[in-house]
Amino acid sequence: MSAPPGTGPTGRVRSELFGPNRRATTIGLVLLISLVAFEAMGVGTAMPALVADLGAVSMYSWPFVAFMAAAVFGTVLGGRWCDVSGPRVPLVAAPVLFGVGLVVAGTAGSMTQLLAGRVLQGLGAGTQAVAVYVLIAAVYPQRARPAVFGLISSAWVLPALIGPPVAGVVTERLSWHWVFLGLVPVVLLAVSLVLPAVRRLGPPDPGRVATPARRGLAAAALGAATGVSALSWASQHATVTAAVAAVAAVVLLVPSMRRLLPSGVFRGGRGIPTVVAGRGLLAGAFFTVNAYLPLMLTSTHRWSLAIAGVPLIVGSLGWSAASAWQGRHPDLPRPTLLRVGFSCVAAGIAGLLLVAPAWGVPWLALPVWGVAGVGMGLGYSSLSYLLLQQSGAGDVGFHTSAAQMSDQLSTATMIGAGGALLALLGSPAVALPVLLGLLVGLAVLGAVIAGRTARPQPAAG
Repeated sequence: MSAPPGTGPTGRVRSELFGPNRRATTIGLVLLISLVAFEAMGVGTAMPALVADLGAVSMYSWPFVAFMAAAVFGTVLGGRWCDVSGPRVPLVAAPVLFGVGLVVAGTAGSMTQLLAGRVLQGLGAGTQAVAVYVLIAAVYPQRARPAVFGLISSAWVLPALIGPPVAGVVTERLSWHWVFLGLVPVVLLAVSLVLPAVRRLGPPDPGRVATPARRGLAAAALGAATGVSALSWASQHATVTAAVAAVAAVVLLVPSMRRLLPSGVFRGGRGIPTVVAGRGLLAGAFFTVNAYLPLMLTSTHRWSLAIAGVPLIVGSLGWSAASAWQGRHPDLPRPTLLRVGFSCVAAGIAGLLLVAPAWGVPWLALPVWGVAGVGMGLGYSSLSYLLLQQSGAGDVGFHTSAAQMSDQLSTATMIGAGGALLALLGSPAVALPVLLGLLVGLAVLGAVIAGRTARPQPAAG
C-alpha cells in the first residue's frame, strides 16, 4: 500500500521547508541569496557603462576589488558575531547594510562614492553569507538541510540566466544606476520574510559555548581582506607591480590564515579541517575555469561573447539539477556524494583539454561543463551539509567563515595563477591547457581526501 501524498520522504522534507512554520523563512532565505546573485551578475554587465560614465576606465577593477575585500572582512567578523550573539541581529543588519550599499552605489556621481557603496555591499554580503548558515543550523532539522542547500543553489540559476541580459537592457534603456536601485525593494521584502524566524529564535542560549576568542582577529581579518583583494587585482594586471603585489599578498595571507582557519586544514585533518579544505579545492577548480572559459572560446575559437557564455549557463543548470536531486535523497552518505562531485568536476575540466588548444573542438565545452556543473551541485551541497553536521552551536559562524575564506582565497590564487601563465606564455591556446592541468590535479586531490570529511570516530575506550 502506498503512503498518502505528502507523507513519503520527499513529502516530509518538503513540509519541513514549506510548512506553515517555515514557509516565510525559506522564501526569505532564497530571496536573500537571489539578491546577492542578481547583484553579482548584473554589476559585471553594467560595469563598462558605469566606469565610462564616471570617467575612470583605469579603475575598472576597483569596484570588484573593493567588494571582495569588504566581503572577506565581513565574513570573518560576521562569523564571530554569530557565534557569540546568535544570528538574530546579523541576519537583519547584513541585508540592510547591503541595501544601504545599493542606494549609495546607485546614486553615485563619482568613483569615490561608488567604491563606498561597494564596500558596504561587501560587508553586508559577507556577514549575510555566514548568518544564513547559522540560521539554517538553528531552524531546519538535519534531514531537511540537503534540500535547503538545493534551494540555495537553485537561487543562483535565474540570476545566471536573466541577470546579464536584464542588466544590459536596464543600462541601455534607463541607466546603470537602476541595476543597483532596482534591487532595493527585494531587500525590504526578504528582510520582512526572515524577520518572523529571527523573532522565534529568541536570545542566544546562555549555556552555548562559542569558539574561544583569538587574539588579533580583527587584524587577521584585515590582513586577509587586503591579501585576497591584492591577489584579485594582481590577477588582472600582467605587470611587475602586480607580481610584487601578489608576493606581498601571500606574505599577509599566511599569518592571517593561521588565525582564521581551523587547525589541520593544510594537512587534511579529519572532519571540519578537510571540509574547509574541500571547499577551497572545489571552488578554486570550478570558479577559475568559469573565469577563463569565455576567454578560451572567444580568443582561441573566435566565438562571440554571447555564445561563449552558453557553457556557463549549462554548468549552472547542471549545478542546480544535481543539487536539487541530492536534496531529495537525505540518507545518501555525503562523503561519497562529495567524491562523486569532485570526480565529475575533474572529468569536466579534463574534457576542456580537448577544447583549449588551437586544434580543440569548441562545442565539447557544452557537455563537459555540464558534467562539471553536476559535480558542483553534488559536492558543494555535500560540503555545506557536512559543515553544519559537525559544528557545535557556538562554532557554526567560525566554521562557515573559514569555509568562505577558503573559497575566496583559493579562487583568487588560481585566477592569479592563470593570469601569470597568460603573461608568461602569451597565447591562451598555450597557457590555458597548462592551467587546466593544474586544476584537474586540485579536483583529483579533492576526490582522494573526500573520505576524510566524515566526522572523526571517537577513540575506543
